[in-house]
Amino acid sequence: MSRRTTTAPTSGRRRATFAAGLATAAAAALVLTGCSAGSNSGGSSAGGDVTGTITLQTWALTPKFTGYLKGVIAAFEKKHPGTTVKLVDQPGDGYSDKVLSQASSNTLPDVVNLPPDIALPLAKRGILEDVSKADSSLRSTYTAGSVDAYDYKETKGGVYGYPWYLNTDVDFWNKSMLDQCGLDSSKPPATTQQLFAQAKTMHEHCPNDYLMSRKPTLSDFTLAGVKVLNSDGTKFTFATKKAASLIDQYATAYQNGYMPSSVLNSDYLGNSTLFTQGKVAWTTGGASSLSDFETNNPSLKNDVVVSPALDTPPLYVQGLSVSQKSKHLATANAFAQFMTNAANQKAFAKLVNIFPSTKSSQSDPFFSKDDGTENGKARVLANTALKTAKNLTPVEANDSMTTFLDQQIALAMKGQTTSMKALQTAQTKMNTLLTNG
Repeated sequence: MSRRTTTAPTSGRRRATFAAGLATAAAAALVLTGCSAGSNSGGSSAGGDVTGTITLQTWALTPKFTGYLKGVIAAFEKKHPGTTVKLVDQPGDGYSDKVLSQASSNTLPDVVNLPPDIALPLAKRGILEDVSKADSSLRSTYTAGSVDAYDYKETKGGVYGYPWYLNTDVDFWNKSMLDQCGLDSSKPPATTQQLFAQAKTMHEHCPNDYLMSRKPTLSDFTLAGVKVLNSDGTKFTFATKKAASLIDQYATAYQNGYMPSSVLNSDYLGNSTLFTQGKVAWTTGGASSLSDFETNNPSLKNDVVVSPALDTPPLYVQGLSVSQKSKHLATANAFAQFMTNAANQKAFAKLVNIFPSTKSSQSDPFFSKDDGTENGKARVLANTALKTAKNLTPVEANDSMTTFLDQQIALAMKGQTTSMKALQTAQTKMNTLLTNG
C-alpha cells in the first residue's frame, strides 16, 4: 500500500509514506470490526477460464488486516469455484527492493499491491500486464487521475495497475492564530500566492507567529506551471526561470521571517508537527488528520478550520498490478478487478478514512454529505477534490532525487547559491540518476 499520512508536503517521500502509515491504520480499524468485503463481481477478465491457484501479495497488512483480506478472497473463491487465492504479505521496510528482486528472479506473485512509482520499472521491463486489455471499462469504472497514474509516458500506452484506493490533502488552519494576527479565518488562502500575501500580514501583526513552514518541492513547480519532465519521461526539465522565481519568492519569505528558521535545518519537524504544537497556523493532511491533531493537542479542538488544498489538489494512489507471467492470467485479472470493485473499495474506505477510486463511489453519502462537523467537512472536501486531483510529482522522481533537490533548494533559500544554480545542479544530478535507472 502507499503510505501517505498526515505529514506536511515538504518532501517527495510523501508518495511512499502514504502506504505504510495507512496500512497500519486500516489494519487496526478492520480487525476491530471483523469486516469482510462484499461479493460483487469485478467485471470482465482477460481471455481464458477463471480457475486455478494464484497468489496475492500485500504490503504490511497482516496480521491486523488479515480479516479483510480473507473476506475478499473467500467471496471471490465462492463466486468462482475452482479458484484458490493464496495470501502473502511483505514487511513495510524494503518493499520496493523486495518487489524488484522478485521480478528479477521470476518469482513475482500473480497480483501485487504496488503504488505507481514501484510499478513503473516493472512496467518498463514488460513484467506487468496491461490491464486495459483485460478490462475495456477501466476508464469508465475508475477515476481518470487514478487510471492515469498507471499509464506511463515511458511505456507509450497501456495501464499497469487497477486503482485500489486514493487519498489527497486538504488544508487545516489555526482559527485563533489567523483571527488574532490580522487575518480572517473564514477566508483562508486558496492559492499559493494568497498564502504568501497572508503570511506577510500575519508577520506584520504577530512577528513571532508563522503561517508558512515549508520549502517548495517538485509538486510546487508543477502547480506553478513548470514542465517538470519531458514528454517521454526521460529527462527532468524544471530548471527554468519560472521555477527559479518561485524559489526566490520562498527565499524572500524565509529571509523576511515569514516562516520558522528551523524549516531549513536537518532537525526540521515538518509543518504537521509544528501545527499540532501550535507553532504555525497552517498545514496540509488527509481528511482524517483533524482527529490526530486534536488528540495530540486538545487545545486545538474547535479551533481548526478546513479548506481545499491550495491550487490543484494532489493525488495519492495505491493499486493492484498483475504479473504478465502469471500461469492463470485470467484469474489474476479477475481477482484484481474484484478486489478493486466499488463494493469492496467502499467497505474498505469507510473503515479506514481513505477514498475509493471507483467513480460510482464518489456520490455515496458517506463521502459526499457534510455531517456538520469539521471532520465531515474535511472528508467531503477531499472527496470533491479527488475528482480533479492530479499526481503533482512525477513517479520517475525517486527519494534520492527529491532529497538532493531539497538540499539544493535549502542552499538557495539560505542565500548560499542562486535559485537557478540550485535548480541546474539538481536537474543535472537527477537526470544522471534517471538515466542510470
